[in-house]
Amino acid sequence: MGAELRLEARFEQEDRLRVHDKVSADVQDVIMAADFRSQTLLIKSADDKSKRLALLEDLQRSPLLDRRQQDWLRDEYHRTKRGIAGERDAAHYLDNYLRDDPDRALLHDLRFKVDGEVAQIDHMVITRGLHVYLLETKNFNGNLWINEQGEYTVEYAGERRFGIPSPLEQSRRHERPLRKLFETLEIQGRNGGSAQIHHCVLVHPSSIIHRPPKSKLDTGNVIKADQFRAWHEHFRDHGAGVGTVLGAFLNVRGADTIKEFAERLLRQHRPVDLMALPDFVKPRNAKEVAVAAVSNPRLAESRRSKPSTTSPLVAEPRKLICAACGKKITFPEGKFCWNNERRFGGLQYCREHQAAF
Repeated sequence: MGAELRLEARFEQEDRLRVHDKVSADVQDVIMAADFRSQTLLIKSADDKSKRLALLEDLQRSPLLDRRQQDWLRDEYHRTKRGIAGERDAAHYLDNYLRDDPDRALLHDLRFKVDGEVAQIDHMVITRGLHVYLLETKNFNGNLWINEQGEYTVEYAGERRFGIPSPLEQSRRHERPLRKLFETLEIQGRNGGSAQIHHCVLVHPSSIIHRPPKSKLDTGNVIKADQFRAWHEHFRDHGAGVGTVLGAFLNVRGADTIKEFAERLLRQHRPVDLMALPDFVKPRNAKEVAVAAVSNPRLAESRRSKPSTTSPLVAEPRKLICAACGKKITFPEGKFCWNNERRFGGLQYCREHQAAF
């Protein structure tokens, strides 16, 4: 009887050893995750763009700019400011959701240059299963319509609707250069598998999203920024097929490896030049302004009679006189310009100079 008990105890010990061997890798990963928990998950915050805003604001006061240049600067200032606010708000929700999570690395505001292509990514999440989420932020503080063809239209309060490029397709275009970069940096799974890239668009929480029927077009990856936690948990639990789950299991890396991958990407970040401006917006020097005014007596006289005018080459609005050459224009030419005020800055031009816009 004693021999049988000893034999049974031996079998139980061997079973425990086999179980230990089977889960040892998982235990090791758990230990590594615990070590990583005390480290910073947020690998990169958004770049400081305050200098860009200051430049755009200051240039609007320049007397060397015409109205069209000032309009562009004003619009660019508001676009940049809205973009910064949208990315900041989205980052707030992401940071809170992924805080102290050892299984994911988070990076904000990335810009890569790969073989002549530029990938600009608002937010990136990398998991230990090498799932990479590219999150495109759009600060639509209004109504967003998506039709069955995947076309996007935005309407702000009290304004007309206007079409915008698809932010989802914009994110997808970043995938090709990003995969090239992953290959160069040897960012791959444990078995050599490539990353699985997913795309999601984050819009302002107060936006109203009008969607087509899901049977016509699934727009489930266009969400409000404060819904990312629920979207990600649902995608993780229900959106991935068996093959995707199995691939992630075979690709799983340690938490320290994911952090290293994120730091490799960080070293490839190429910030945008905050001082860059299109050529047509660069201020003309005072000498050029004076020469241009003297060469056109009508405009020179207008300049002398209206010293406070910010644009030395601006003709009077709603007059059938080309603001560029000073020649008479037809009523249809003037009406076309007035009906396209944003394009022509509220002025009128002959057909020849309309082409410059």
